[in-house]
Parts: sequence; structure tokens; C-alpha cells
Amino acid sequence: MKTIIIVQARMTSTRLPGKVLKRVLNKPLLEYQIERLRRVKLADAIVIATTTNDTDRPIIELCDRLFIPYFRGSEEDVLARYYKAAKEHHADVVVRLTSDCPLIDPQVIDKVIQFYLEDKYDYVSNSLERSYPRGMDTEVFSFLALEQAFLEATAQPDREHVTPFIYMHPERYRLGNIVYSENQNSHRWTVDTADDFELIKRIIEALYPEIPNFTLEDCLNLLRQYPDWSLINAHVEQKKYAA
Repeated sequence: MKTIIIVQARMTSTRLPGKVLKRVLNKPLLEYQIERLRRVKLADAIVIATTTNDTDRPIIELCDRLFIPYFRGSEEDVLARYYKAAKEHHADVVVRLTSDCPLIDPQVIDKVIQFYLEDKYDYVSNSLERSYPRGMDTEVFSFLALEQAFLEATAQPDREHVTPFIYMHPERYRLGNIVYSENQNSHRWTVDTADDFELIKRIIEALYPEIPNFTLEDCLNLLRQYPDWSLINAHVEQKKYAA
């Protein structure tokens, strides 16, 4: 069973263009994320799934510098991009992450993968019932389920968001969900706007120099010390899946 982490990344974000390569302490956000993903114990490889656009050349250059495999595919049909990346790298199990989550905790990813591997699930995540901070989102699913979605999904939101075809058909797929020990879903640690970036920047600047392998719990403890920081992006609304 080959488990591949596939991270979707592009430079043409609508709300904050170039966000994945915005720098904190002179390092791009995507590099922080890759550094953290390399500590995931239950995955065999990391692949950055970007687009064929010329604008995404800087992402390719970062991957080359860090010796990280990449796949280039459709910008709009992200489902096809995931499927072709997974197929090219012979994945049996796919871990889906997005590049706007630079604080993601490798221990959280391992927990979701372990839960998937321990039972006969088709899809497991920690966001079907949200209790983790947004920015820790991890989805794990079989290549077979991904292939079926790729072949059968026709609605544009299903092609753009990759996994709704799977988790919106519980009669067809066995779904699992990981719940955090306490509800922390009010926290938003994903980068989609300038205010999101400001919060992430403060967290990295506060933690990384002393604890480069900081955890989810370290972030929570920091924000207990500085509760006003969470107000920086509290007004930001997450983009919704539109059926």
C-alpha cells in the first residue's frame, strides 16, 4: 500500500494571489508546509500538484530546490489533476492537503492516515464534523474512490473541490471522521486573505525560531497567551461548496 500526500498549489488565488509563496522569516509558506510534511511517518512520498500555467513556474522552481516531486495539470479541473498525479505516482492511498495550510501538524496527518488504515474506510477526514482548527484539514481516501470520482463526477464543484463526490455519497462509500479532544473549530489557520496571512505570520514568527517542529497544541497555547490575535481574521468567511 503506497500512501502519497498530494498538495494542490497554484499562484493565481483570487483573494490573495501568490499566497503560497509569501515569505515569513525569509522562507515561503509552501516551504514551511513541505518541511512539516516531511515529518509525516505514515506517508511514502509528497507530490505538489500544480498547474500548467506559466504563473506557477515559481512553485516548480521551489519543488526543484527542495527535491520534491510535482505534477502539472488543469487549473480548473482539480479532480483530474489529483487523479493523474496519484496515478503517475502509483498511489494506493491518497492524502489530500491544500497549500494554504502552512501550520498543518504532521501528527494530525498521521492520526488521520492511521484511522484510515486501521479499518476498511473509503474516505476519512477531520473535517466532516469540524472540531480541529481550520488549517489542519486532512483527507485520506483510496485511489479507487478517487478514480471513480474522476470518471463519474460531472458537476463543476465536484471537479473543483475533488472529494465532494465521495463524501456526499455515504450510501456508496464508507466514511470516517476524526474528532479533536475539544472543539477548536473557531480557529482559522488557513491563508486566503491578507488578514489570514497576518495571523499565520505572527504565529510562525513567535514559534518557529525556538520550536521549528511546533505542534497544533503549541499554536493553541500561543493564542491563549495572545487571544486578540485570533480576532485578526475572525471576520473572514470560508468559501463555500456550491452544488
